[in-house]
Amino acid sequence: MARKNSNKKRRRNAAVARSSVRPSPERDTPTPASPSPSASASFPLSLPWWRAHPRLHNPLALLALCALVAVALFPATQAGFVWDDSVLTQARTVQTLSGLREIWLTPRSTENEAHYWPILYTTFWVEHKLWGLDPRGYHIVSLLLHLGVTLLLWRLMRRLGMPRAWAWMTAAVFAVHPTHVESATWVIGRKDLLASAFYIGCALVWLRFVEDGRRWRYGLAMLLFVLSLLSKSIAVTLPVMLLIACWWRRGEITRTDLARVAPFLLVGLAIVVADWFYYGTVETIRFALSPLERVLAAAQSLWFYAFNLVWPLRLAVIYPHWDFSVANPLAWGAVIAGVAVLAALWGARHRIGRAPLAAVLFFAVTLSPVLALVDFGYMQFSFVADRYQYLAGAGLIALGVGAAAHAARRLPGAWRAGVPVLAVAWLATLGALSWQQAGIYRDNISFYSHITSINPKARNAHSNLGLAYQTAGRYEDALAACRREEQNAQERPADKLWNGWANVCVGKAAEMLGRLDEAEQYFRRAYELRPAFPPVIAYLGAFLVNRGDRPEEALELFKILTRMKPGNPQYHSGMGASFARMGRYADALASYDRALALAPYMEEAKSNREWVLNNMSSQGE
Repeated sequence: MARKNSNKKRRRNAAVARSSVRPSPERDTPTPASPSPSASASFPLSLPWWRAHPRLHNPLALLALCALVAVALFPATQAGFVWDDSVLTQARTVQTLSGLREIWLTPRSTENEAHYWPILYTTFWVEHKLWGLDPRGYHIVSLLLHLGVTLLLWRLMRRLGMPRAWAWMTAAVFAVHPTHVESATWVIGRKDLLASAFYIGCALVWLRFVEDGRRWRYGLAMLLFVLSLLSKSIAVTLPVMLLIACWWRRGEITRTDLARVAPFLLVGLAIVVADWFYYGTVETIRFALSPLERVLAAAQSLWFYAFNLVWPLRLAVIYPHWDFSVANPLAWGAVIAGVAVLAALWGARHRIGRAPLAAVLFFAVTLSPVLALVDFGYMQFSFVADRYQYLAGAGLIALGVGAAAHAARRLPGAWRAGVPVLAVAWLATLGALSWQQAGIYRDNISFYSHITSINPKARNAHSNLGLAYQTAGRYEDALAACRREEQNAQERPADKLWNGWANVCVGKAAEMLGRLDEAEQYFRRAYELRPAFPPVIAYLGAFLVNRGDRPEEALELFKILTRMKPGNPQYHSGMGASFARMGRYADALASYDRALALAPYMEEAKSNREWVLNNMSSQGE
């Protein structure tokens, strides 16, 4: 009798589960009893959850995804630190034990970081305690995170009712797509990986909550959403995507849906607004764009990202600025084409399903925070970047895989047999392109050489290449690269920041070649252009210290810097070098001690401090 009642209860629970996930009919059209192949493009969620659950225990499919990531992105394991990775390598908060508290409570302690993203720097803090500043460890962790996002995406596609083969192919393309190399291989791009992992995890938990209504799932989804925001603010679009998912499933957004999503929206806005105000106190660059120009720029950016997903060749870290003025017909063409696509998908939703429109909306909405609708610092270099579409591109990838699968079904039997071969060839091609793209992150010379080869006018690319050449001891190459940067900057004389930095680059190269008078002219010209820009002041101060005949002037410059940035160990070390040049060894020792208190692993300050101690000992002080 107990077994009979148990069986009845199990059947009753199964019936309730089936009814809870069955989508309600669209208001303006009846739901067909047996969907046609074209209608199945909507990936209906009428499947019970245990049938839609991803088969992650399938060892071959899982192993294949792991192999794709490992092979396509293997060059990342040999990569170093490039460009903005200096935020990590120079961050005192990452290198000290007390830094973890400062990462969370005093974000200004992290030099050169304008956002409040504590999850990102917490991972760096932990890794620094494990392997110091060995780049290989950081790159391997990033690859593992990219693999984790890939597996979560695979699971999400299955939970949304996507057929197994389609879901796996979507994850596979995501894993090896060249546009994702930037986020997976650039160490500072870790924020995209973390935010995407928590974002997809939140979506998975939310779908289960919608099915069973358990409150703890709602709380867990909220926690994952907050963690995503604290990794990168772009996750603020998640509440909108949850509403789009509700519309996709049932053809409507109910009051219950709005009530459930409203707390997510409020929490997201609170965190992002706070981060935005903090960002405004650190990053002061503003762009005088009209609202109409921002819309034109956003439309062109969307088409740019979509094109790169389809044709991922000649990918550059810094893309050229394009003309988004009101007088440009191409800009208007992008807007008109975008509206036409949305209108066409809306009109065809009864025939092909709501999924294509939902996928396009996911792509556009997820990208919206970085479409130049609001100012952000990277716009001085370019309005677009591959890393911005890391998560957003998944929507168009899923749509492309689904469309290709539907097209394959219509092929004759003999032709259909070749589809798996084409799929493998497609993945192999994407993987080869990703391998090639990952190789540019080997070092700064490879990195900036790639950028300048594709975009010779890229802001600061030639100067950074010049600094990389200087580090490698290739001083003539450094001077040539810096002079090219100077030429590019002079095309925009009103941009004092750019021109100032170009002059610093030429001055540093000339100094390395022993042309001290020429170098000083360039350093002072940079200081005249940007007298309140700390890096320019620091380069002039360091030059005067190295030249040795004006340490008093150098000391005054480093005093200015330590007042501007009291937490920067480089500036305290520079002040110590100035004191040492003047023979004031006790003051020099105090400055070096302060620098090492801020950055205990600062080798330059350690060696200079030792030199000061030896001199004090020899003089009997």
